[in-house]
Amino acid sequence: MRAWWREISGLVTPAVCGGCGTPRTRLCEVCGQALLGQAARRARPLPEPAGLPVVHAVAAYTDPVRAVILAHKERGALGLAGPLGAALAESVRAAVGYANGPGGPVMLVPVPSAPGAVRARGHDAARRIALAAAAELRCSGRAARVLPVLRQRRRMADQAGLTARERLANVAGALEVRAGGARLLAGGRAVIVDDLMTTGATLVEAARALSATTGADPRATVPARAAVVAVPPLSFEINRN
Repeated sequence: MRAWWREISGLVTPAVCGGCGTPRTRLCEVCGQALLGQAARRARPLPEPAGLPVVHAVAAYTDPVRAVILAHKERGALGLAGPLGAALAESVRAAVGYANGPGGPVMLVPVPSAPGAVRARGHDAARRIALAAAAELRCSGRAARVLPVLRQRRRMADQAGLTARERLANVAGALEVRAGGARLLAGGRAVIVDDLMTTGATLVEAARALSATTGADPRATVPARAAVVAVPPLSFEINRN
């Protein structure tokens, strides 16, 4: 019921920009430029954890991008899934173009949200953005689909306030591939996707879980790459000098 009400309310309530609150627009030109105005780039957190796949991102996680992501994820601004998906699609294009390997469709594997968080928010933010990104890729002529093959096998503590080392320990062994997931991943390029990377701990665990399963299937492509919408500014290599 909550998710249904959010969908309907988005049609009848006045829209405001998810980034700055400007009325009568879901995303103003300035905030849209912050989200989509740059080419996707390689991103590495400091420190970079072992096992992190090659990550590309299109935006720096500063205002107003932070506000747009939180408005979509926490406040149910579902209309922002479109521009966030377009941003993620740019990161996916860069991730796939960077890596060498077999062709085939791009398969977006979203990082799973905790079931409790999905119930509280009324939607799965990462999966919704991934679906919008896949649609954007298909519109540009690239075969793409979303494969939500990852799931949480145990509860994890809230990552907020944890150090990079504590986050790695918190997520270690927490994800697994659903039954039949390796078969679904066969024959294409798998890209792990999420809205945000901070320390990279969750992407490390997602890559481990996928590799543990797909490595046993010679038809499957082990994902060595990931794409996100945003990262902290210093995660972009160009900003470290």
